Amino acid sequence: MLRGSRELWLAFVFAIVITGIYGFVLFLTRKVPPAGELFGHSLGILGFILMLMTETLYSLRKRTRSARWGKMSSWLQFHIFTGLVGPYMVLLHTSWKFNGLAGVTTLFTVVIVVSGFIGRYIYTRIPRTLDGLEIEGTLSEAALRQARRLMALWHTVHIPIGMALFISAFVHIGAALYYATFLR
Repeated sequence: MLRGSRELWLAFVFAIVITGIYGFVLFLTRKVPPAGELFGHSLGILGFILMLMTETLYSLRKRTRSARWGKMSSWLQFHIFTGLVGPYMVLLHTSWKFNGLAGVTTLFTVVIVVSGFIGRYIYTRIPRTLDGLEIEGTLSEAALRQARRLMALWHTVHIPIGMALFISAFVHIGAALYYATFLR
């Protein structure tokens, strides 16, 4: 069951470390690290890789219940951790400029992270085993039905926004590679 908040604390610690490194680069260069330079690119690439891991690995594990690749609760914690740290790194990658497609992608990123917090809250309201299966009979039938309905509604919002985020991110990456790298 996902009742603790270890993944949230770990993500917070990583965010502090990343912020410290960002601050150190800011101190050394006396300017906000540009998205197009080595440090900015590194933040964007690593953050995007974490976001891809967030999307793909947890989804694969969730859909292959016959495979024993660890407990679902551990995978959900990994999903939450990478879903917080990756977007934070991508946010730092923006150099605090939110123009055009990159701005839209950042907006999608913020919306999906907020949606993830809402989903985590709903998910923790439903009693589950360590494998992520619902435990029947622990909540009143009306409360369980309502929680399931909320979770289904949340999925209908969270998943399409996630798809839009990754489509816009891939277009942004393609355009950045084309205009900033290949045309140089």
